[in-house]
Amino acid sequence: MICCGGGDFRPRTVWLGHPEKREQRYPRNVINNQKYNFFTFLPGVLFNQFKYFFNLYFLLLACSQFVNELRLGALYTYWVPLGFVLIITIVREAVEEMRCFLRDKEVNSQIYSKLSTRGTVKVKSSGIQVGDLIIVEKVGLCIFRHCFPVLHPKGSCFLRTDQLDGETDWKLRLPVACTQRLPTAADLLQIRSFVYAEEPNIDIHNFIGTFTREDGDPPVNESLSIENTLWASTVIASGTVVGVVIYTGKELRSVMNTSNPRHKIGLFDLEVNCLTKILFGALVVVSLVMVALQHFAGRWYLQIFRFLLLFSNIVPISLRVNLDMGKMVFSWMIKKDSKIPGTVVRASTFPEQLGRISYLLTDKTGTLTQNEMVFRRLHLGTVAYGMDSMDEVQSHVFSAYTQPPQDLQASRGPGAPKVRKTISSRVHEAVKAIALVHNVTPVYESNGVTDQAEAEMHYEDTCRVYQASSPDEVSLVQWTESVGLTLVGRDQSSMQLRTPSGQILNFTILQIFPFTYESKRMGIIVRDESTGEITFYMKGADVMMAGIVQYNDWLEEECGNMAREGLRVLVVAKKSLTEEQYQDFEARYVQAKLSVHDRSLKVATVIESLEMEMELLCLTGVEDQLQADVRPTLEILRNAGIKVWMLTGDKLETATCTAKNAHLVTRNQDIHVFRPVTTRSEAHLELNAFRRKHDCALVISGDSLEVCLKYYEYEFMELACQSPAVVCCRCAPTQKAQIVRLLQERTGKLTCAVGDGGNDVSMIQEADCGVGVEGKAVFSSVFYFASVPLYQGFLIIGYSTIYTMFPVFSLVLDKDVKSEVAMLYPELYKDLLKGRPLSFKTFLIWVLISIYQGSIIMYGALLLFESEFVHIVAISFTSLILTELLMVALTVQTWHWLMIVAELLSLACYIASLVFLHEFIDVYFIATLSFVWKVTAITLVSCLPLYILKYLRRRFSPPSYSKLTS
Repeated sequence: MICCGGGDFRPRTVWLGHPEKREQRYPRNVINNQKYNFFTFLPGVLFNQFKYFFNLYFLLLACSQFVNELRLGALYTYWVPLGFVLIITIVREAVEEMRCFLRDKEVNSQIYSKLSTRGTVKVKSSGIQVGDLIIVEKVGLCIFRHCFPVLHPKGSCFLRTDQLDGETDWKLRLPVACTQRLPTAADLLQIRSFVYAEEPNIDIHNFIGTFTREDGDPPVNESLSIENTLWASTVIASGTVVGVVIYTGKELRSVMNTSNPRHKIGLFDLEVNCLTKILFGALVVVSLVMVALQHFAGRWYLQIFRFLLLFSNIVPISLRVNLDMGKMVFSWMIKKDSKIPGTVVRASTFPEQLGRISYLLTDKTGTLTQNEMVFRRLHLGTVAYGMDSMDEVQSHVFSAYTQPPQDLQASRGPGAPKVRKTISSRVHEAVKAIALVHNVTPVYESNGVTDQAEAEMHYEDTCRVYQASSPDEVSLVQWTESVGLTLVGRDQSSMQLRTPSGQILNFTILQIFPFTYESKRMGIIVRDESTGEITFYMKGADVMMAGIVQYNDWLEEECGNMAREGLRVLVVAKKSLTEEQYQDFEARYVQAKLSVHDRSLKVATVIESLEMEMELLCLTGVEDQLQADVRPTLEILRNAGIKVWMLTGDKLETATCTAKNAHLVTRNQDIHVFRPVTTRSEAHLELNAFRRKHDCALVISGDSLEVCLKYYEYEFMELACQSPAVVCCRCAPTQKAQIVRLLQERTGKLTCAVGDGGNDVSMIQEADCGVGVEGKAVFSSVFYFASVPLYQGFLIIGYSTIYTMFPVFSLVLDKDVKSEVAMLYPELYKDLLKGRPLSFKTFLIWVLISIYQGSIIMYGALLLFESEFVHIVAISFTSLILTELLMVALTVQTWHWLMIVAELLSLACYIASLVFLHEFIDVYFIATLSFVWKVTAITLVSCLPLYILKYLRRRFSPPSYSKLTS
């Protein structure tokens, strides 16, 4: 997405349904992910190519041939290979830009319904303006691309913001009370009203504004907060929403949280660029030496440039061609890999980066998990039920509601005598408590339109969906439905459950105490309408509930066992209240809520008076459903030496449980949960506490992370990089990108970011995501250091392309081990991280090999062909081609049939082209037996020692993978 460009953002007054009354210009509501436009495409592509020395080197060589004193041959000798490389690059960039354009066009062309004086009209997303009244209906899970306060839905609605902030819970959004009372949506156009909204900013958790109706008597003013808004890239759960557009285009929260995409270049390209500079420096030195040996005679400065041009083929342009073609093939292989079907390669410029990743940063929601919480365990202390024994729970629930009513009364009521409860009654009480203590609302839908009143009359199971602020709660209610006790209705004051026999149980909601991050628990007081019983139910984290429930000897141990399995554990308890007890509580509770001073403290104190000696009913264990093969994949990455960091917008508890469940944190590793810090001193103390721990995974929230990076950036990153795994929860999109950037700067390692939502775009854009040198021209020193080219015209082009390109290019098919072996022994990946194939040591070895082979070919030709030196071109060039083909064969680890075809094809191309190269080579001469055996001798002397050295090295110093392939 495009990012806001530091414009002058100001608060605004938006009149409902009248975009023409705007007081300032607003950006168009369009999405633009393209790097270039029509005018900047060609200059931009060329600049990005020639800003690196490797490409600029070949451009300067080609341009030098326009100077007569420096020309060594025909212009096409240099310009044809360079043009070929540029055409490939331009076509590749054009294809990727066109794909991006089509994706943007699809999004910008989405159709919406707009309220106008002519009724409801259709409008494209790109045509939406600030002030428009837009109707949004649930169509599957439709994602809209503009944001507005909710003004006129048919009641409250739920939405999900996981594409924006990574949170998977459903959030409640409320209408403006004034507009809610209007008879129809069309009446919004008949009133004089406007919204005053704050200036655009990146904060996705807050909103400040007011709604004003001027034609009211008296005028109406209402405050607007985050509860009245729908941001772009959020998902409406159900129903119809009418809203006024406040922000568009680059002023959207989702866009402002996205950074500008930078032009990326692979580490391999940077290394080749660096080695090219070193080679160029060597060429300058050699050219100076050659001119010095001529005693700087005549126009020696021109001779320096001519020698530079002569030696320029030491860095062949075929390398550029092979690199680009190899990247395209690697991208094609990724796309066609049967093990990752459906993969689309968006950028084919650096696929090799994937082989050198040190840090993998992943989102949680939708990447590691499937956005679905699944009920796994019900523990009653003496007995536990897993997924394979839920039929027993179902049987107990069924029997509880089919036995005579008097049997159930025995254990009811606060004054009833205490008797030992049967397993059936304990299971029933636990299931009933789980079905009641929550904030879940069942919604009934038909044909995509919510009709709550009609559907609830029949409680249609096929039309019912559950909506709540937490996926944990939905999973619990879905589980109670699966065992026979179904939540079929709920409003602000009542709740209805359906038993296995079809009976409807009615409960009045007397009080509800929502979950907060401070209390880590939620409670509800209900009255059973059939019996008049009042019961206080509560569920929460074990650390908070342990001091609330009656003494027991199994809670702590079983909570620890379930947590180690990666389950999110909730403790469920209840307390029966008499009418007098409840009336006393209600009086004190109402009085506390009316307090002006210390209201929160007084309310909490009154609630805590109930939270004593509660009866422990059960433990529940839920887990976030993982994507397929997440655990073995993380195990492979860990053994390969790749550290995995999880960056998520989800809650701390959910993120921690997922890290355990996915085995991101192994069973023998401790977890250090970074305490919330707000000041420098608190951050200092907590960092010191973490420093004292070893082999310990880190879990930290976004707020605490911001404080640590503000005061102790270096110290925090040093400790975090030493940790085996890091989990950052409640992370904003900009924080994710910041973490990636800090990892790159502090470690110098390659990073790979994986995500599935709009909140991951900045992180993905910020992350990284992934030679042989040929020597010739010893000829100049033999011919009295004259700056005369040995190979001219098509020979230079042919050597850089058809004579050698296919075998070198076929090396992309080479494998040192099979893919199955690599997955079985991921430790082999650690060798790639060392970068040995392109280290300075490897580079120097290939330089020495090139000097040796160039010398053998040149001086071997002089030694064996004293009387036929005029045929030096045919002699040395043929030996050069054969040496090149044999050297490619020398580097192959695993032969592929296409490699053999490439070798034979290149040789055939050379032999066939001899018919057309009579200007450079005497065809009759090379057909003699003397030519054949002497060229063979030169080729063997240049290559045979290297083959012997390769055999000895493999025999006495085999690579790490050799034992696995033997």
